[in-house]
Amino acid sequence: MDAHKQGADALFILLGAIMVLAMHAGFAFLELGTVRKKNQVNALVKILVDFSMSTLVYFMVGYSVAYGTNFFVSAEALTEKNGYELVKFFFLLTFAAAIPAIISGGIAERAKFWPQLLATAVIVGVVYPLFEGVAWNQKFGIQAWIKDFTGEEFHDFAGSVVVHAVGGWIALPAVMLLGARHNRYRKGGVMSVHPPSSIPFLALGAWILIVGWFGFNVMSAQTLDKMSGLVAVNSLLAMVGGTLSALVLGRNDPGFVHNGPLAGLVAVCAGSDLMHPLGALAVGAIAGALFVVMFTLTQNKWKVDDVLGVWPLHGLCGTWGGIAAGLFGSKAMGGLGGVTLTGQLIGTGLGVVWALVGGLIVYGVIRVLAGGLRLDQEQEYMGADLSIHKIGATPDRESDW
Repeated sequence: MDAHKQGADALFILLGAIMVLAMHAGFAFLELGTVRKKNQVNALVKILVDFSMSTLVYFMVGYSVAYGTNFFVSAEALTEKNGYELVKFFFLLTFAAAIPAIISGGIAERAKFWPQLLATAVIVGVVYPLFEGVAWNQKFGIQAWIKDFTGEEFHDFAGSVVVHAVGGWIALPAVMLLGARHNRYRKGGVMSVHPPSSIPFLALGAWILIVGWFGFNVMSAQTLDKMSGLVAVNSLLAMVGGTLSALVLGRNDPGFVHNGPLAGLVAVCAGSDLMHPLGALAVGAIAGALFVVMFTLTQNKWKVDDVLGVWPLHGLCGTWGGIAAGLFGSKAMGGLGGVTLTGQLIGTGLGVVWALVGGLIVYGVIRVLAGGLRLDQEQEYMGADLSIHKIGATPDRESDW
């Protein structure tokens, strides 16, 4: 029976890893559809190469930083329990690699390629796994302190804060240090409009992310016996709530409609195993509204050129999700309990501060020591596709052969 359980658990988490791996195609197509045509190739290349770099540094360094486990042992040792530890690494890697994928959308269309790849290595190797270890592996005794102080540990079942808020808040200093795209904001308050290059590709990216998210959330149980249908239904209703509120507040704008479900799913991750489905619906609806309002405010009023709106979508909605778990996860709001609002505020606040400081240090140092973060004006005008990759998404001239 133990052998069957070990095999079932390994398969369960492997399927989750594959589903979240597929989400990276969603990140790629969401960015491809949002940026201008001259930056589409760059969007596709960045996501794949960032994932590859993330895999390397998380395998070599990051997983050990978070969990104290390394893979520098014999293959025989690694295959114990059907290789469960290996597929657990694969699953958690896909979470870690979401951080640079999130950042990529904020800094799109003007960031240099190699400095960003260096930033990916540092963030996935050190910055992210340190907070991951705090939240999910009792690192530094912080969870024990939160429990002593509030009565319950900080709860983040599937990463509203650990993955999404951290990714979004790391992206914010990167976006600010890069500055706006050339000619995006002109003198006298005039704003140049950069419409999405492909609504179908944007929608495809959103749909891939939505489907993969059920692996992201449900498989966060990590063993088959802990799987909960509540997580699946809560994810579904949060997605629907985010979609409908973004539809109404976004006045049927397709960009908002397709990011609304993502906002709801970001927010429900933390408490998806605790909330009543109606609570998850409310959490998702509030997240969808938060995204629409804050994306409009940052772009139009504050003139923060966050291309895909990753700070409002992941940073703010992830922060809301961490706090919402303390509200809607409580028994008073129909949840299962085992969580406190104070504990959620402390844990969420720690994640936000750590991400902000980490992002500022990483991108600040790279900006000074690695020859800057952004393309020069001529390269940006030509587009990242031709400037970096020497080919466009649809080359105008074909070979005679």
